[in-house]
Amino acid sequence: MFSSSQLSKNLAFKMLIHSGIITNSLWTPSRRPILFPLFRCFFISANDFISSSSSKASCVDDDCLFLPWLKRKAGAEISTALSIGMSSYGRALYASEQIKRGDCLLEVPFSVQLSPENLRPEFRKLIKDEVCSVAKVAVVILYEKKMGQHSEWEPYISRLPLPEDMHSSIFWSDEELGMIFPSCLYQETLKQKMLIQRDYLGVKLVFDEFPDLFQDPTLEEFTCAYQLVQSRAWESPKGVSLIPFADFLNHDNTSGAYLFGNQHKQHSEVTADRDYAVGDEVRIRYGKFSNAELLLGYGFTLSNTTYDFFQVDLMIPHDDELYTQKFDILHNLCAPSMKKDNEFTSCWSSFKIKQRKGIPLSLRAFARILVCKSQQELDDLREEATQSDGRVARYPLKNKVREIAAHQLLLSKVSQLIGKHNQHIKLLVPTTSDLRRRLAQDLLQGELRVMKSARDWLANYCFMLRTN
Repeated sequence: MFSSSQLSKNLAFKMLIHSGIITNSLWTPSRRPILFPLFRCFFISANDFISSSSSKASCVDDDCLFLPWLKRKAGAEISTALSIGMSSYGRALYASEQIKRGDCLLEVPFSVQLSPENLRPEFRKLIKDEVCSVAKVAVVILYEKKMGQHSEWEPYISRLPLPEDMHSSIFWSDEELGMIFPSCLYQETLKQKMLIQRDYLGVKLVFDEFPDLFQDPTLEEFTCAYQLVQSRAWESPKGVSLIPFADFLNHDNTSGAYLFGNQHKQHSEVTADRDYAVGDEVRIRYGKFSNAELLLGYGFTLSNTTYDFFQVDLMIPHDDELYTQKFDILHNLCAPSMKKDNEFTSCWSSFKIKQRKGIPLSLRAFARILVCKSQQELDDLREEATQSDGRVARYPLKNKVREIAAHQLLLSKVSQLIGKHNQHIKLLVPTTSDLRRRLAQDLLQGELRVMKSARDWLANYCFMLRTN
């Protein structure tokens, strides 16, 4: 799906749907599986990634047989409006007739979607309960691949990307991962690898008990199958589901079209958000993702995404004489709010600063507590909190000197991160995969833009306090 030849493929899940879209229990947006502990859930530049709207379908004969096969298997029409074609970057869906906004583009019955329910019963009983749905579908993929031409799913399985076409950061070598070391994605990639290894051990008994059916898949082979599911499947009542044909839809960051699950009709569907002429490529929007989320989950990046972020880690120095008192305030009064503001992390001393979202109130509160140098100053924070809404350090301090000091602390922290990113970007050198080097550049440069914006805001805030 999203590979170097098909970088426009589906994100691991159509994450958060626009608040303006009305949903109900029978007709709900399907979401891609977000499994990363950091990301509440990756390619060349946006200009390279999105083919022009005027590009026309170039159907490969073998692909022209795919939709009729899926129709026969489903016993229902999948789509009369779309056909599979080849764009500059692989398979895509094109308008085969005039399409008007509001037209139904495709309907894929749940019965022809691959989910954990497709596991053979003898496999299912051997898999540990804690194994995630993505890993279970990965076992299905490995089994169907081993079946080859004898698999009922062969026309679909044979069209999945090859390992060499997958560029999620979990496939990067140690040298390549070094290119993104300053980014929080570096650690998250390592964590994701550990999670995949854990799930591999959770399903390995299946491989051991049925060696003739699997031929003992390695961790690397399981990782490839796992990532195929991670990048292509949608969340569903069955856990996650691979949806043939729908996963040929490419991404358009400006599209208002999404894939929805219609529980009443028992199918997944997409409705056009605009008009299309015959031969135009039809796209949907995968979600609002940062380059870090894209690169980890899907193997591509955007050069102009507006959803990038960077992470700031703060902690109370262990040699701080007020360590216990500060920790008590943060833990009992600030931590719950910080967790809510920063759901991407389980550590309340880590903060995500998003593009165009400003400095999180919880981060500013943490800094105000950190700069306190006496018990009296901590008591003053509590007193000021009682005069507002009770939340400690959530509002500008009355003492301008300490308010400036708190934000100078943040300014210094962000400036250090900028320096590290700048230095690392300059040191980026061509690797065995020049594509991955460009992915790393997009990631770091996107984070750097957000850092510079945060730095400028903090500097201006401190300047205004001094001059006023």
